[in-house]
Amino acid sequence: MPAQPTHSWLAPARLAVAAFVAVALCFSGYRAASDSTGVVNFFSYFTNLSALAGIAVLGYGGWAGLTGRRPVPDEVRGAVVLYLVVTGLVYGTQLATYPEQLTIPWVGDVVHRVMPLVVLADWLIDPPTRRIRPVTVLGWMAFPLLYLTYALLRGYAIDWYPYVFLDPGRHGGYRRVSGACVLTAAAFVLLGAAVAAVGNALAAHRDARDGAVPGGRHAQTGTG
Repeated sequence: MPAQPTHSWLAPARLAVAAFVAVALCFSGYRAASDSTGVVNFFSYFTNLSALAGIAVLGYGGWAGLTGRRPVPDEVRGAVVLYLVVTGLVYGTQLATYPEQLTIPWVGDVVHRVMPLVVLADWLIDPPTRRIRPVTVLGWMAFPLLYLTYALLRGYAIDWYPYVFLDPGRHGGYRRVSGACVLTAAAFVLLGAAVAAVGNALAAHRDARDGAVPGGRHAQTGTG
């Protein structure tokens, strides 16, 4: 049976946060389905997709912690941490001045502020059990790139973009959009490297403190 985090409160806390954020998204989704936003547009926001991923990771992680099941793979956890941290930073630096982005203010605070902080804290409290490699960080870029392709192609087809910095109809056109995409991609890579580095450092410190084999509880399997 895979070892679980030593913090007895962590599993129920993960479940509680997952349930709370799920309720928040349900409120926002119902509002979107009832107004001009629509369900498809609602699920076309990177924020909402990342929040759903966070709910899944925290929810399953909490359930696994209570039942002794195999935990969420560290590579998946790290990816979700990255996506939500970027969500929070992009909101704070670019979107907070656009109130139309928030369907319900308190829900906006939950998904843009609370959820990124919670998953980051979860990563710091329970760091990865084996080293996160650079190739894994690059792999985390797959979903953002697929999302960007979807958002731009769908936006071109129906003239609706989920975020103002993706809309070429605004001042600066595609040149501004291209610049924003390059900067956002760079932020993903740099923050992904930081998430991995911090996780690896904390894991090494934990292993040294506990006298464990470097690499954590999966090290004996020989997988990397």
